[in-house]
Amino acid sequence: MRYTLSIIIAVFLIGVADAAPPAQKLFYNKPAQNWLEALPMGNGRLGAMVHGGVTQEHIQFNEETLWTGKPRSYARKGASKYLDDIRQLLFNNKQQEAQDLMAKEFMSVPRSLMAYQPFGDLIIDFPGHEDYSNYYRELDIQNAISKVSYRVGAINYTREVFVSHPDQAIVVKITTDMANALEFSLYLESSHFNKSVNTDYDQQRLTVKPDREPQRFTGVSEESVLNGQAGLKIHTDGQITPLYKKIKIAGATSATIYLTAHTNFVSFQDVSGRPKAMINQALKKFANLSYEQVKRDHIADYHSLFNRFQLEFKGDSRSNIPTNQRIYQFWKDPNDPELVSLYVQFGRYLMISSSREGSQPANLQGIWNNQINPPWKSKYTTNINAEMNYWPAEVTNLSECHEPFINLVNECAQTGALTAREHYDCSGWVLHHNTDIWRATAPINLPFIGPWVGGSGWVVHHLWERYLFTQDKTFLREEYPVIKKAAQFYSEFLIPDPVTGWLVSTPSNSPEIGGLVAGPTMDHQIIRSLFKICIKAARVLNTDKEFAATLKVMIPKIAPNRIGKHGQLQEWLTDKDNPEEKHRHVSHLWAVHPGRDINWEETPELMKAARQSLIYRGDGGTGWSLAWKINFWARFGDGNRAYKLIHNLLSPAEEPKKKTGGGSYPNLFDAHPPFQIDGNFGGAAGIVEMLIQSHLNRIDLLPALPDALPTGSISGVCARGGFELSFDWENGDLRRLTVLSKAGKRCDIRYKDKSIAFDTQKGKNYVLNGKLKMINK
Repeated sequence: MRYTLSIIIAVFLIGVADAAPPAQKLFYNKPAQNWLEALPMGNGRLGAMVHGGVTQEHIQFNEETLWTGKPRSYARKGASKYLDDIRQLLFNNKQQEAQDLMAKEFMSVPRSLMAYQPFGDLIIDFPGHEDYSNYYRELDIQNAISKVSYRVGAINYTREVFVSHPDQAIVVKITTDMANALEFSLYLESSHFNKSVNTDYDQQRLTVKPDREPQRFTGVSEESVLNGQAGLKIHTDGQITPLYKKIKIAGATSATIYLTAHTNFVSFQDVSGRPKAMINQALKKFANLSYEQVKRDHIADYHSLFNRFQLEFKGDSRSNIPTNQRIYQFWKDPNDPELVSLYVQFGRYLMISSSREGSQPANLQGIWNNQINPPWKSKYTTNINAEMNYWPAEVTNLSECHEPFINLVNECAQTGALTAREHYDCSGWVLHHNTDIWRATAPINLPFIGPWVGGSGWVVHHLWERYLFTQDKTFLREEYPVIKKAAQFYSEFLIPDPVTGWLVSTPSNSPEIGGLVAGPTMDHQIIRSLFKICIKAARVLNTDKEFAATLKVMIPKIAPNRIGKHGQLQEWLTDKDNPEEKHRHVSHLWAVHPGRDINWEETPELMKAARQSLIYRGDGGTGWSLAWKINFWARFGDGNRAYKLIHNLLSPAEEPKKKTGGGSYPNLFDAHPPFQIDGNFGGAAGIVEMLIQSHLNRIDLLPALPDALPTGSISGVCARGGFELSFDWENGDLRRLTVLSKAGKRCDIRYKDKSIAFDTQKGKNYVLNGKLKMINK
C-alpha cells in the first residue's frame, strides 16, 4: 500500500551534491563520528544536530524550554541581616570568615540553578548501505540546509535537513535517483529515564519528563515540573508498515519527515501549557503542506535575516578542503582569509538558529545540548558569556535576534527586585553571575564566585546599545524603567570605603578570580557606565532630571581606575595583581570593551595600563577568553595581535593532543573546553570590530586591519547612530564607502588621518571615496 506521510521532521535526498562548495559551506568527506562533528541546525526554538550517517542517520534534537526545576524565587529570605557583618569582615581583611558567613547565610535557595535538557533523538536505519562510495556532507549556511549524499551500487541517495521557523518543524527529505529503491525504518528515542514512545501508522509520539535536579551543596534533589512531547509524521510514495516503536518505509523514491516538539512551559511563572494539543495541531497542519512550499518559506524567512550582511576577505582559497582538515591547516598556516569570513557568517548562522523573536535567548550552548548533566548546566552565565553571545547582534544586522536576550533582561528585572530587597535591603533590581529559565537572580554556588553583583549592570547595557544602533526612542522609552531601576539598586548599594572614602561595591568579586572582596575594578567600571547611560537616556526622553542629577553627583565618588606597580590596570582596589597570572577572565578591562570609558583619546594612560594587563594575561585561554581578547586588541588598534588570537581561536581544539585551551571543534563549535557557544559569537564580533568601530560617537573605518587581511569588502554592517555601511578595501587602503542613514542623524566618520562629518536624511545613501570625499550629494 502506498501512502504519503507527514512528520514533524523532514529528511530530503536531492541528487548528488557539488564537489566544489562555495565559501559559505562547511563540508566533510565522512559522517560525524561524535556530537562535535555533527552539524548544528535550529530555528530559535528547536535545535538539531545532524550526524549524517550512512547505515544510520542520527538527528539529536532539543526544544528550548525543556529544563529541570520549577517556577520559584531563589532569593534567601532575610539574607540582608548579614550584609553589614560580611562587609565589615572584608574591610578588616578577613576574607575567609566573610566567605564562610556568606556560604551559611547569604547564598541562594537552592544553592545551584537548573539545567537545560536534551529532548530526544530521531534514528533512521538504512539496511544494506554498508558498502557505499562518493560520500559528501555539508552545511550550507547561505540557506540553512544540511545535505548528505552517497552512492550504494548504482543508486545515489540524498538527504536534506532544515529547521523551519515559519512552520516550526525539523524537516528531513530522503530521495533516490532510482524509482522505488528507497527502504528505511525510523523511530524516536530519548536519553531521559522517564519517557514513552507511541506509534500510529504514519505518526510517532515521544513523551519525556526530566528527572529531579540533584543539588551538589545539600545532597537533596529539586523537583522538575516540565514535560514535553515530540511528534513526527511522514509523507512518502512508498509503503508504510508500522512496527512496535518503529515505522518502516519500503518501495519509495522519496520520503519527507516532519518533526516538532513542545513542552508545558509558558513562562518563567507559568507551566500550564498543553504540549499534546500543540503537537496534534502541528501534525494536522503538515498534512496540507507540500515539502516544496515548506522549504521555500524556510529559505525566504532565513534569507530575510542572513542576506542583510556580507563579508569577504580575499586571498588564497582553501574552500575545497574539508572543514575539519581546513581547521588543522589554519593551525599550521593561518593564511586562509575565507575561513575567517566564514567564521563570522557561521556565527550569524548560529545566532539566527538559536535566537529568534519570541524564543528563549541563546544559552551557554546556544540551543544544542545532548547531555542530561550538561557542562555548567548549559544555563546563562552573566559575568561574560551570556552577554558575549549577543555582541554580534546589532553590528551584523541581526537586531531582531537580540530580542530574546532583551526579554530575559526584563524578566530578570522582575525577579531581581526581590533579590535586591532580601539580600541587600535595596530598591531597584540586581542580577548576579548566573540565571536560568526560571530567571534566578540570587548569588549561587560558591561564596567566592557567586556573589558578584555586576550582572544587572552589564545586561542593561544591551538595552542602551540597541537604542544606539537603532535610534528607536519608543524602544528606549519602554526599557528606560529597567535601566533606571538597575541604576537605583547600585545607587543604594555602594558604600564608602573606610580607608579611601571612595564609594565601593561590596561584597563582590572580580569574576572567578581572587575571592570575595570589597571594591573590584570591574564593578566600578560597569556601575559608572550604567549611571552615565541612565543620565543620557533620561536626557533623550526628557525625564527624571532629579534622579539623573543624583547619579551625576555620585559618579566622581566611585573608586576610580588605578594604575599599579607593574604598570597594569589594577583589578582590585589594592595593588595586588600578579603579573604571572594567566587567568581566563580579564574582567578589569571591561571599560575597554564592551565599555568605552577607557580609550586612546580620553584616557591614554589608562589605555596603556589596560594593554599591559592584557599582555601579562597572555594569548592563551578558553574559547570565549580568546574571543574577548580579539575584541580588546581591536580596541587597542593592534590588528596583528588580534589576528594572532583569531589563529588560536580557529585552531583545532582536539588536535594536536597537547592542546588544552580553547579552539574550534570539527564542526566549528567553540571549545571552552568543552563546547560553549560564546566564543563563536564573541569571535565573530571581534573580527568585525577590527573593520569598524563606533563606540566613540563616530565611525572608525579599518581601525585594526591586520596584515593578513589586506583586501576585502563588507556590506550591511551597522554602526551606532542608526547607520548601515558597505565598504571595500585593497592592499590595506579604503576604496569606496556607502552609508545608509536609517535615522537621519549627523554622521561623523574617521579613516586613518582623514575625517568627515555631515548631516543626513533618513533613508538616503551617501557614497564616499577612499579619501572620504563625497561622491554623491
